[in-house]
Amino acid sequence: FEAIQIAIRNGEHRKPTYTKITLFQQVPVIDDDGFILTESVAILQYICMKYKLAEHWYPLATPETHARVQEYLNWQHANIRFHGTMLFRILFRLPQETKQPVNKAEAEDCRERNKAVVRHLDQYFLKDKNFLCGREISIADLLAVCELMQLHVVDEVNIVHQNDRVREWFSRVKDRLGSAFDAGHKIVYKVHDLYKSTLKSEIARL
Repeated sequence: FEAIQIAIRNGEHRKPTYTKITLFQQVPVIDDDGFILTESVAILQYICMKYKLAEHWYPLATPETHARVQEYLNWQHANIRFHGTMLFRILFRLPQETKQPVNKAEAEDCRERNKAVVRHLDQYFLKDKNFLCGREISIADLLAVCELMQLHVVDEVNIVHQNDRVREWFSRVKDRLGSAFDAGHKIVYKVHDLYKSTLKSEIARL
């Protein structure tokens, strides 16, 4: 596996060389011996099946477990991803783009929506299980922790930590992934440190 970084902040995703790979001009995308595939969910499913990874990552043998993973993969887009992205946008992107102060009412409303998402993770998906869709980790857990890391960027991870079951699950996934978790979030950590040390106070002065 060769990772190729695309600097979206510099517009590399809009350059002709990248557009030849994907007309969507978005990340991620893989090139597997000439087979081009976009969308993170589809990529994870493909890798699991093509390279016959351990069954727990993307269970196919048991219809019920497979359906649970599919249920989460379909649920996430308009819930954990959408609301996490919106809070990131309200607190981080919009103030920098518009040079206007944070809309506090919108931010608080979005915090409440993220709290509701965390409650759904707790009360519907996790319940008494170790992981979202069963006793073993799956790609659903990978996608979920990555989306929740958007809250870490804008110093709002307390939304996760306030829920005991979700906090323990998050730690369980992080431990299970080991060094790969931190390696995959190096840029997230850097942006968080920049936001907390400098940008947060600058935005507050707008």
